[in-house]
Amino acid sequence: MVTIRADEISNIIREHIEQYNREVKFLNTGTVLQVGDDIARIYGLDEVMAGELVEFEEGTIGIALNLESNNVGVVLMGDGLMIQEGSSVKATGRIAQIQVSEAFLGRVINALAKPIDGRGEISASESRLIESPTPGIISRRSGDYP
Repeated sequence: MVTIRADEISNIIREHIEQYNREVKFLNTGTVLQVGDDIARIYGLDEVMAGELVEFEEGTIGIALNLESNNVGVVLMGDGLMIQEGSSVKATGRIAQIQVSEAFLGRVINALAKPIDGRGEISASESRLIESPTPGIISRRSGDYP
């Protein structure tokens, strides 16, 4: 028969207490109320920001645009055929942005800057907000051509 010693148990408990992670993760989640025409109405995303990326449970990405008091309107940035009423949605905490670099010149990409031309991934070190302010009128080139 195996004997259990109190000092062994206390050492095991002490090790678990020392390794305990006190970090709390807060996930802002919601539920799909309706979906159609590449727009989804979401209930429960209370802390979502305008222009924030949201991720549906099957992997589709969307952008939260229409913030109302009881629901959020999300534009789908992919195939939303698998999204159904009652599906789960989580906010990512990131405002919609895409990578930018000279490597994108001559490439075919989708709305989220993912290559769709079959020529491999595009490496870029910088990113830019999708909804970014335009350059001032003085810094633009003059419109002297048709």
